[in-house]
Amino acid sequence: MSKGKIIQVMGPVVDVAFEDIKEFCLAFRKQYAHVPIVVVPTTYDHIYESELCDWGVNIIIYANHMLRAAYPAMMNVAKIILENERALEVRELCMPIKEILELIPGTK
Repeated sequence: MSKGKIIQVMGPVVDVAFEDIKEFCLAFRKQYAHVPIVVVPTTYDHIYESELCDWGVNIIIYANHMLRAAYPAMMNVAKIILENERALEVRELCMPIKEILELIPGTK
């Protein structure tokens, strides 16, 4: 592999066993010791980061997990507001506006 080239093996791995991913990473790492391996473990989320690192993985991307976690929470809040015709019942489920504004630089 010449310097500066990028190899990308990306795609849905629904039908690929995690053993195959492990085998690929270990073989790739042997041949290309200095090329980063980046994984997006959406379909093999049962594997620990430490195990992925043992395979030679350098970067682990958790894709859209935060968005996927937030959406059910938003649906729950919307349902409760609709059922109660007000937002009081969801107050404890929501982050205070003051804390949200503090996330924006220069608003503290």
